[in-house]
Amino acid sequence: MKNHKRVLIITYYWPPSGGSGVQRWLKFSKYLPEYGWQPVIYTPSNPEIPIADTSLYNDISHEAEIITQPIWEPYTFYKRFLGLKKSDRIQTGFLSEKKKNGWAEDFAIWIRGNLFIPDARKFWINPSTRYLSEWLKNNPVDAIVSTGPPHSMHRIALGLRKQFDIPWIADFRDPWTQIDFYEDLKLSKWADEQHHKQEKEVLETADHILVVGPSMKTDFEKLTSKPIHVITNGYDSSDFEGLPTPKDTRFSIVHIGSMVPSRNPIGLFRALSELKDEHAGIERDLCIRLIGSVDHSIFSAIESLDLSDFVEKIDYLPHNEVVTEQTRAAVLLLVLNKSFSAKRIVTGKVFEYLAAERPILALGDEESDVAEILEQAGVGCVIDHDSVERIKERVIELYESWKYQINDTPIGSYTKFSRKSLTGDLVEILNTTL
Repeated sequence: MKNHKRVLIITYYWPPSGGSGVQRWLKFSKYLPEYGWQPVIYTPSNPEIPIADTSLYNDISHEAEIITQPIWEPYTFYKRFLGLKKSDRIQTGFLSEKKKNGWAEDFAIWIRGNLFIPDARKFWINPSTRYLSEWLKNNPVDAIVSTGPPHSMHRIALGLRKQFDIPWIADFRDPWTQIDFYEDLKLSKWADEQHHKQEKEVLETADHILVVGPSMKTDFEKLTSKPIHVITNGYDSSDFEGLPTPKDTRFSIVHIGSMVPSRNPIGLFRALSELKDEHAGIERDLCIRLIGSVDHSIFSAIESLDLSDFVEKIDYLPHNEVVTEQTRAAVLLLVLNKSFSAKRIVTGKVFEYLAAERPILALGDEESDVAEILEQAGVGCVIDHDSVERIKERVIELYESWKYQINDTPIGSYTKFSRKSLTGDLVEILNTTL
């Protein structure tokens, strides 16, 4: 591509894979050509796809070059060990839509943490490094980007950086050893040391580190002296163009995305359970709509609090349909993890929720990065998970606003989180590496 600089992007997640993991670099690559950079995508030809979303093909830039190579992953054995079918999906974050299989599940987690370091895609590292080493000799690029998790992508880039004098940016959508479920991996001392050693080597070798929030930056600054940049996730304004405008006829509290055990909004369920007995209107109009994968523990909590009749469960929807669901919801539910890392977690849905311009009910750490983003955008605050009375007050406010259409459309200041604008920020970093 004439006069365009080229960046090699090493990513496990790419269409037809769906979910949040694919969005960040799919959208960056969509807008990079407008800033004079051609994206060259390196991705597996046969990955384990937890969720397929063919609608995302529409976001692949016509100017992108796509390189694929086969990957071998141990999931066939993993599924067989757990008694799963070949078609069963392997979820992230210890989400299980069925009740767990006791000791077998625990042993599988031990294998995952202790034998697959940094992750189950480790078997793709050496073949990819060899392949790309030869490919780069005849196909020069100006920069390399690796994005994780899975952090094996960083290990591929590390191998290339040792052979070529090509600037490398390591992008962390989530932390490595500071991820919220790291302590649940049942790591031996040796395995823990290996995870930290591999993480440190990546951080010390990459030319620039990219993270998705300011708290992550603070954490990573304790691990490396390399330049660390914050570029958040965002929303794509083109996704919201020409959408139907009708709103829900019920008081729908809508959660979109995976609901893992650490995001079980038990405080909200308690508040709604009490309100349905105290407030006739809420009992009549309430709808709890859960779109995406939901851990069995969430449904157990719902059933125990007599809320099952109010719940609508919808499996994964293509992203274009998700955006429609966001814009028609009465209330968008944002649940932050209950974990030591909750303050630093900034999920991609935060920004799409802002762009949907619907009321947001956010639960989690009141001093988190997300709380600051919502406050700056002028669309509300985050309420602590256990503050049942405050949650009840907020739900009543939202219900009255929905019923009487008062302040129905909160329009905050969020345009700096557009994918096109954020790509401009990325390009500034890319240009400094040259």
